[in-house]
Amino acid sequence: MSGAGDRGKAQARWPSTGFLGLFLLPVSLSLEVSVGKATTIYAVNGTEILLPCTFSSCFGFEDLRFWWSYNSSDTFRTLIEGIVKNDKSDPKLKLKDDDRITLVGTTKEKRNNISILLRDLEFSDSGKYTCRVRNPKEKDFEHQATIILQVVDKLEKVDNTVTLIILSVVGGVIGLLVFILLLKKFIAFILKKTREKKKECLVSSSGNDNTENGLPGSKAEEKPPTKV
Repeated sequence: MSGAGDRGKAQARWPSTGFLGLFLLPVSLSLEVSVGKATTIYAVNGTEILLPCTFSSCFGFEDLRFWWSYNSSDTFRTLIEGIVKNDKSDPKLKLKDDDRITLVGTTKEKRNNISILLRDLEFSDSGKYTCRVRNPKEKDFEHQATIILQVVDKLEKVDNTVTLIILSVVGGVIGLLVFILLLKKFIAFILKKTREKKKECLVSSSGNDNTENGLPGSKAEEKPPTKV
């Protein structure tokens, strides 16, 4: 009996757990952070690079906290820490670890941008950069996104030879098909005109035969009556 009772209690717990999951699901999907479509970006040593980051929340935000951190094989450090009071306030910095970093984000026009500009790049700046956001209005729910930076001596030119060859071949094939179609229409037009001309010749030839043979309807001259 006790076993049956335990199973009944266990089954009774499942609905409540399911409803709890349905309640938490929208919350877990509400706060989103994005660093763009590119997972890896390249920049030349000595130049500057914009590290993009935007956030969105279905429930709005108040006193939203954000961080940018750097992570390599042997180093981890927090680059900046800031706060956004509400959707009418620009992000404010509370901590900055590197003077080369400038916060260029804004929340105006609902951009929710907390991107940073990193100047005077060095090869040691290569690594993972993570943008992390925490929203107290969503019970301190947190979300993050990471982008990889590769600092190089120079940017390699992309060889588009293969692409150009493919485009040339495809363009040539399309051009050939169009030419064949036009040629086909032209030949059909010539054949049609030839048939029409041949038909006219046949009708004309038939009329001439009738005239020469003196058939009814012909224009053969009639002989005058013989005088007595």
